[in-house]
Amino acid sequence: MSMQRCTLFLLVVALLSPALQASTVELIRVWPGYRTAESFESVGELFGRGEPTGGRILWRSQSPAREGFYFLTRIRSAQAIASAEVRLEVILPGSLIPKVHTFTTPLKAGVTVLHVGVTGTDWPQSEVRPVAWRLSFHDPAQPEPLARQQSFLWATP
Repeated sequence: MSMQRCTLFLLVVALLSPALQASTVELIRVWPGYRTAESFESVGELFGRGEPTGGRILWRSQSPAREGFYFLTRIRSAQAIASAEVRLEVILPGSLIPKVHTFTTPLKAGVTVLHVGVTGTDWPQSEVRPVAWRLSFHDPAQPEPLARQQSFLWATP
């Protein structure tokens, strides 16, 4: 009898294991930094082509403006997510209230590179650095974030 239970347990674990792994999302790295508009320019744009993405996804809080503070993000997802929500919360100097920027983007299975930028009048000046920040990825079908990374000061009460 106990051998049957053990076999049944192993069978259930084996069947559920791919389902548990399929929902795995990992933030590999987040590199925050200021970027000028010129750093995005390409030779193709001089000949009338649009901005090249080079396989990366670009999200800007004010889409025509390129200059601003970006969070270059590498994320790994075990499965594709049709409409993942990217939520960036930033606390600027002189404020205690975070500014929240939300974007919806598809995530492919595997590694995705995103540039999440606070641009235009949303970012005050090139010299300004965020006091604290938190970047999270959400699946609309799940209540908890799929992945989250934050600065040290975000976690400090």
